[in-house]
Formats: sequence, structure tokens, C-alpha cells
Amino acid sequence: MANLRKLFTALAEEKDYKFKSVYPRPQLKRNSFFTLDGEWDFGVSDDNEIFDSKINVPFCPESILSGVDEVYGDEKIRWYKRKFVLPDNFNIGRVLLNFGAVDQVCTVYINGTEVGCHIGGYDAFSFDITGYLREENVLKVKVIDKLDKHILPYGKQCHKRKGMWYTPVSGIWQTVWCESVPKEYVKSLKIDVTLNSAIISVNGVKNGLVKVFDGDSEIVVPIVDGRAEVKISKPHNWSPEDPYLYPFKVICGGDSVESYFALRTLSIGKVDGKNRLLLNGEPYFFHGLLDQGYFSDGIFTPAQMSEYTNDILRMKELGFNMLRKHIKVEPEFFYYECDRLGMVVFQDMVNNGKYSFIRDTMLPTIGLLRKNDKLCHTDKDTRGAFISLMEKTVNGLYNHPSVCQWTVFNEGWGQFCADEMYLKLKMLDSSRFIDSASGWFKAKNNDFDSRHIYFRKIRVKKSNKPIFISEFGGYSYKLDEHSFNLDNTYGYGSFSDREKFVKALRNLYLNEVIPLIDKGVCATVYTQLSDVEDETNGLLTYDRKISKILPEEFIDISEKLRKKLL
Repeated sequence: MANLRKLFTALAEEKDYKFKSVYPRPQLKRNSFFTLDGEWDFGVSDDNEIFDSKINVPFCPESILSGVDEVYGDEKIRWYKRKFVLPDNFNIGRVLLNFGAVDQVCTVYINGTEVGCHIGGYDAFSFDITGYLREENVLKVKVIDKLDKHILPYGKQCHKRKGMWYTPVSGIWQTVWCESVPKEYVKSLKIDVTLNSAIISVNGVKNGLVKVFDGDSEIVVPIVDGRAEVKISKPHNWSPEDPYLYPFKVICGGDSVESYFALRTLSIGKVDGKNRLLLNGEPYFFHGLLDQGYFSDGIFTPAQMSEYTNDILRMKELGFNMLRKHIKVEPEFFYYECDRLGMVVFQDMVNNGKYSFIRDTMLPTIGLLRKNDKLCHTDKDTRGAFISLMEKTVNGLYNHPSVCQWTVFNEGWGQFCADEMYLKLKMLDSSRFIDSASGWFKAKNNDFDSRHIYFRKIRVKKSNKPIFISEFGGYSYKLDEHSFNLDNTYGYGSFSDREKFVKALRNLYLNEVIPLIDKGVCATVYTQLSDVEDETNGLLTYDRKISKILPEEFIDISEKLRKKLL
């Protein structure tokens, strides 16, 4: 494997990979922004703090781009430290220290004093550090990653990586930054929309103004008791083909934040006797790809945020209108780009609990499915950790119009009480589709008839629910010079010739997918956007240098899918 690490290191060095920060929270944007990304002191120990090397933040130490490129066991503590001085006139009342995500448990110190602790590896958090600041400051972060306990959500991370299980990630893997706010400030926004209105709920400040910008016109609405209702006389609805956004500004006392909303609705309705997924009241086919968000040089974190943009645009060029973000929650910039560029996101929750190949993969693949999940994964802490991140994921992504669906459990991984989890999630968000059990193990409470179909021809039976082929395909076409592992290959069907691969992919859609739309299929997710380590079943290579299929070879397929429902 060492020679392949050298290969990807060489590929990384072909570009300027010095991380350039973008504003990390596009839906609550302030003028104050001070990044702490860059080189930090770093060390790994069993107990006492140590800083004997350097690391590039926000890249995990297991990645090439971190400059460390080492995988550590659960017993090791990761230590981070850096000094900083805030710019002149930065502090206008309070200073908040923000973390995009740290995996898994971190304790934060400013100038030797603990300011807070956070548990969970996929959600943003912040601490008010105003009272701890000096002219020159020392920020220290202690991180513990108990991956092998399987209690906290971990997705596809595995210390014994192979096949569909990948290199683990620990420590700081999203941006670290400071902002300054007045003593009373906007802490968060919640935006609920119809096709011609938006209700903006403001947390932290009760009164103020909302200014909405619609082309050359401006709509000004008062905020009363933390709520403003904006009505649009000539609404412009959001869709992947026309991703129209309404920028707005919230002005409350001394605080001013920028945000945006989009007008779009999601529903299920009868069309020609079959239940269909409706976008803005019209039947819509969600033509998607599995997107795991792994990168050859940064693992969880792309070298530049623009790599998310490139992935989205390249898939749109092929005609896809949806990405199923698979068992990972991305930095908010990814969802902003999906909002802005017009790419629907079907968002997975991140699983925890122990995985069993026999129980969760082998038996269901041959049709032996368990029917009762109430006695599965019964550990109280494990269930609580999953529910906690589910709630944080929904609250964190609620305002993004591109996010149109939630997947609770995937293929039984960590699955428990799926019917109850559906109801809990519906209470959090009734505006989006919910797939409570994607794949093998069905649940009564589910907006879809959700199926994973590999190794056999795609067939569907009649259903009173919209039929969602939530995973299929996964054809492997391996380019050795752009592959992670020359010895092992993982995929569902293998092709050594590009022309045969393209022909097989086209035939899969033409002969198996498109004919099923008349039988109730409303959405599909092909596996997958890019290769990931041993998996070579992506439409892009792992290093994103090669697209295995060209737009002119596939765009007509996408057009046929779109027109089938018109």
C-alpha cells in the first residue's frame, strides 16, 4: 500500500493545496470572520499532552494533506495547539470560537482554561471565549476518538479498512474560526416556506427588520417577537433546473446577518393512479447518485471547498439532479453549493452500532430479512447518540432548499425501532420525504418503498407508495494509475474496457430503469459518484482526474428519465 500512498501524495503535490478558507456558514453570514485554519502544533500520546510535530488544519491526521498521514488507535489522544491574536477592533461585544466538526470527543482550552467540551464527530459547535481572551492567546484542543466502541456515529470508518469500509478519520476535519457579535445577537434562523411565502424565525433577538432582495426590488418586513412573514407577490420557485434563491438580511439592534431562502415544496400525490413524488406540486423524477464525500488526499475534507462545486457541476453535466449524501454530514458550504447550483440532496443520517456482515449484508442479500428491529441495538447510550446526531443534523440543515429527503437507517446498520424513529423525525421536520429504512429491512412508517438491488435484474412489484431504487448498479471500471489499491477491487460487476462499461451503464438505464417509471419508480440512486479507496465503481476516479463516462454518452439517458413523467 505504501507505493500507492506515494502515488496519491505525488498527485496532491501537482496543485496548490494550501487550504483557502471560505465563509463556513453561508446561511448566517457576518462581516466578522477570523480563520484559525493553517499550521498547528500537534502530538499524539497515551496521557500527557505533547506537541512534537505539525499538522495542517482542517485536515484529519490520517490524510496526506494534514502533513501527518498516520492512523492511530483508540487509546491515543490527539493534541492540537496554536497561538493567535485577534485583529484590531475585532471584538464588538462577544467573541465566539466555532468548530465545523471534530471527531469524536474534544475538550477546548483558551490560555490554559477549559472553555467547553463537545461530543460527536459530524456537527458544528461553538464556545463563547470572550472572558478568556488576552492580547495574545493560546488555543489548545484535546481529542479522543473511541471508534471501536461503536457508540458514537462513525459511518464507514474502520480501523481494519477494506472493501466498503474506509480509512478512519479523527480530530479536527472542518474549519476552525472566530466571529464577533454584540451582546444580543442572532443565534440561529429557522425558515419555513410555501410556494409564495417564507416565515423566518429568529432565535436570540425578538425585534428588528428583514430585508429581502428580489432582483431590483426590496421587501422590508418587521420582526415581531422573533418572527417575520415574507409574502412574494410574483414567486419564483426553486428547482434543480432553475435554482432561484432570495437573499435577505436580518437587522436586529447591533447585529446584522445575511442569509437566503428558496420557495419550494415537496409532497406525494396521485398521478395516473400511482403515488408520485411531487416537487412544487408537479411530478418529478429524482435521478441520483450515491455521494460518499471521500477524497484521495484529504479523506473527509477536500483540498479546496471548490472540489464540492466541481463534483456537483460534473454530475449536472451528466444530467443527474440529485446526490444521496451517504452516511456523512458535509460542511455547510457543500449544501450551499447544492442550493445555488441546483442539486437535490437526499441526506443520510450517520450510523453507529456494531455491523455484522452475516446479519446486515449476507442474509438480506439472499432474501432472509428480519422483521422486528425493536430488539436490535438495544444499548441505551448507542441509541441516544444516534438520536442526538439525527436531531442536530435536521436542525443544522433545515434551511437548505436542496435538502429534500432524510434517510434514517441504511441496510440495517445500527437500525432500531425504525417506525418510531420515522415519527420522531417527522416531528422535527414534516416538510421533507423520509426513508426510514433504506435497503433490506422494511419499516411500516416510510414515505417510500425503498429498495437496494444489486447482482440481479431490477424488477419491482406493485406498491401503494412511491418506489425508490435507493441503491443499484455499482459497476466497477478500474483505472490502475488512478486507483487506491492495485491488489483489491470492490464493486458489483467488473469491466476492463471503457466502451463495454459505458454500454452496460446505458443498457442498465434503458432496459431496466426507464421501463419501471410506468410501474411507479420515482427516484433512483446509482452507486456511485466517485471511486472510494478499494471501491472502483464510481463515475469519477478517486483522485477526480478522470470521468469514466462523458456527458455526450449519457445526457440522453437523463433526458429520457425527465421526459417520462411529463
